[in-house]
Order: sequence, then C-alpha cells, then structure tokens
Amino acid sequence: MNKVCTHISHAGTATPHSSGCEECLRTGDSWVHLRLCLECGHVGCCDSSKNKHATKHFHATNHPVIQSIEPGEDWRWCYIDEVIAE
Repeated sequence: MNKVCTHISHAGTATPHSSGCEECLRTGDSWVHLRLCLECGHVGCCDSSKNKHATKHFHATNHPVIQSIEPGEDWRWCYIDEVIAE
C-alpha cells in the first residue's frame, strides 16, 4: 500500500517571503536549492545545503508541507508522512 500525505490540507498558496533562503540571506551564506513552506511562505534551503533551513523551519513550526521552488520542479513534500504530497 502506498503511503499518502494526510497533511495536504495545510498546503495553501503561500507567497514566498524572499527570493532566496531567508536565513542564509541574513548571514551572507549560500544554498543549493530552495523550498517554500506552503503554510506560511517561508523560503529555506534544502537538505543538500549545509544549513538545511527548510527542515529547521519544519522542526520549529511543525508546518508539514513544502514545495520546491526551483525552475522546472513541481513537487511537494510532507515532512510528517515522509512522502511526495499530492
């Protein structure tokens, strides 16, 4: 049986707060890819980035669903269910 995201109702149409990782921009650091919190609009760096701010945002807020905001990517991820959110 395929696991399903049970938190997709938390995924809204959040507007990104910035054009880069919010925390990395404040500290002058760099990132690899960007993720958008679909509950509040926070933009954080991915887990391939050294700071992993998108995941840190989830742990701080419990906002479960993020979306890649990389050009050409159109997927969402649920941290709680650990599945592609559909």
